[in-house]
Order: sequence, then C-alpha cells, then structure tokens
Amino acid sequence: MRALMHHTFGEPADVLTLVEQETDEPGPGEVRVRTALAAIHNHDLWTVRGTYGYRPELPARSGTEAVGVIDAVGPDVQGLRVGQRVSSAGAFGVWAESFIARAAALVPVPDEVSDETAAQWISMPFSALSLVDSLGAEEGDWIVQNAANGAVGRLVVPFAAARGIRVLGLVRRSAAVDELTAAGIADVVATDSADWQERAAEIIGGATVRAAVDSVGGQAAGDLVSLLSDAGTLVVFGSMGEPNLSLPTGDIIFRQLTVRGFWGSRVSKDMDAATGTRLMGELVTRISSGEVSLPVEEIFPAAEIADAVRANARAGRAGKVLLRF
Repeated sequence: MRALMHHTFGEPADVLTLVEQETDEPGPGEVRVRTALAAIHNHDLWTVRGTYGYRPELPARSGTEAVGVIDAVGPDVQGLRVGQRVSSAGAFGVWAESFIARAAALVPVPDEVSDETAAQWISMPFSALSLVDSLGAEEGDWIVQNAANGAVGRLVVPFAAARGIRVLGLVRRSAAVDELTAAGIADVVATDSADWQERAAEIIGGATVRAAVDSVGGQAAGDLVSLLSDAGTLVVFGSMGEPNLSLPTGDIIFRQLTVRGFWGSRVSKDMDAATGTRLMGELVTRISSGEVSLPVEEIFPAAEIADAVRANARAGRAGKVLLRF
C-alpha cells in the first residue's frame, strides 16, 4: 500500500512523500480500514512540522481523521464487519491507502452521511462541541471568539445556538465578515476597523460575556479579555498568530478573570464515558440532520499533497481540504 510519510520534521509541502509500505494486519481488538477520504487538519500539519503537543518517532506517517471501509477484522472484535463504512479520528497515520484502528474507537457511518462529511465529522466538530459544553455559559449568555472564520469557529456557532448561547465572532479581515454572512453566520466584527470594540459592545448590548475563546495569541487574546464580563474565562484553544499571549494583568487581577487551556485530544481522553456518549450522540444527530454542515473546499489525490497543503493555507477558505486514496 501507499502512505504519506516524512523522514524529518519540516514544512509539510516539502517533507511529505507518498511511499510504498507493507500492508499491516489487524491485531486483537483492531480492524483494518481501506481509506476513501482523509481530512487535512491544522494539527496534522503542526505534527509534521514538529510543533504540536505530540511528536512521533521518525520516519512517521501522517493524518488523524479519515473515512473508509473495513477490509479486515482482527480477533475479539464485535459489532463491526468487513465491508462496513466507518470513520476514525483516534488512529494516527491515516493518510494511507489503509490503516489500523482500534475497533472501539471507530464510528459507523449512516448511509445518509456522505464520505465528504464523514471524513471530517469527528475531530473538529467534536472539539467545537466539547468546547462549547465546557464553557459554563448559560442560555442568554454570550461567548466571544476570534478566528471565527476557521473550522472550529464556524462550528461553535450552531452548537452554542442550540443551547441558547449567543456568539460574537472576531475576524482579522473585513472581507471575512462578508464570507461568514454568506454562510449564514451573523454577529461578526472585523478587528481591522478602528471602531471594532464599539461595534462589538453594541452587538452584545450589555449582556454577560461568560467566556472568550482565543485561537490566535498575541494581542488578539488581550482584545478578547477587554470584552469579557467580570469573573469570565479566557480559554486558549490555539496560537495561529503568535505563540505567546499579551494579556492585561490588571484586568485579570481586579476583574477576577480565569485563563485556561483547551486541548481537544486531552479533553476527549479525560472525558467521562457518559459525557462522551452524550456529546457524540448530539454530534451525529445534528450533522446527520443537516443542522450542522461541513463544507468541502477541495479534494486532492494523495500524490498531490504539496498542492493540498497550500490550498489548506489559502485565505478565505470556506471548507475542509480532503485527500483521496
């Protein structure tokens, strides 16, 4: 089989190559999945660069989320069969023609869900849903987020709305406001406008801003703090812009603000089974019904990984970039 591999850490477009490997056989409790489509996530690219919280031993395969069809079942596997379509976001190295996954971590895909949706419906959507669920916001509260035009930013909105929570989104380009409006997402402000804080306060209208989600870093995190209500929480989700935060010490002390991190992989690992089952059920229901949509920007053959990586970085991208195997 062919798999995308890298022998050094570096820019994915430069170091990822498609190589021939032996096809793995599933062990006890495992299955082998023949890959149809796989998603490109930012954390996959950070892993290839060596800048993520997980650094694989080299040479390493890549990718963490895919949809495919089971073509081999190991011993002691129950409830899954050869020929069944499944999604995986718990296996590493799924950017390959086939991969091995723990049977218990696979999600069966209903017939009404397309491969394009099933290739991306766990990792980012589950992170967005568990993030919203963890914020402590109540019906009528507001949360604020930057990178509102990113994959998670777009998904936070419908999951929050289902709980009666309003979302104010911040973006760095005025054009991104129009892009989100076209996607049906309102209450978005561009921080490249001189009066963006006044506009944000006008939208919130004096309501409680329970939490803010930062995916950018630097001064952008401090901008979020300026919008938080007293005793609010700043949740650090990512660092797309800068690796450090610029925060007003006085606000944190005198307004009794809390700053904490959110890493989806760790949160999912530590989550109790009842909460995980509840959130996964909600996720599948909302996506299957079409209430939450997962658009695709473009699909590339795996051999064109460099072009796919460049497409993933394109400004204004409205959907996920996928790889076909």
